[in-house]
Amino acid sequence: MSNLPSDTQPRARNVLGGELKPCSLQPLTGWYRDGCCNTGSGDYGLHLVCARVTQQFLEFSKQRGNDLITPRPEYGFPGLKDGDRWCLCVSRWLEALEAGCAPPVDLEATHIATLEFVDLKVLKQHALQPE
Repeated sequence: MSNLPSDTQPRARNVLGGELKPCSLQPLTGWYRDGCCNTGSGDYGLHLVCARVTQQFLEFSKQRGNDLITPRPEYGFPGLKDGDRWCLCVSRWLEALEAGCAPPVDLEATHIATLEFVDLKVLKQHALQPE
């Protein structure tokens, strides 16, 4: 049995209450590598927050033991660069927030379960601005 969300399951919601939008297809992100910040029982890191990563955040994450910069072809991971969008673990985003380097968040692509850990007001303060 697959852990991937199916068309028969209800669509996940975002922090604004709407349908969860894709975060990134290139690079392909998400716990299920479906482009969305979907979550399930095996997602112990809770990859809920769709962020546009910054170089400052990438360096911060690397210092914390999660190198998102270096490509890992054996896992199909191209490595991230400044400006890429990626589903981050909510705990890492909160650590970055406390350290003053939280990357901006796409509210429409951030899973509603994020609200169990982060107030919507805080997320809105760090929302991506229209380009």
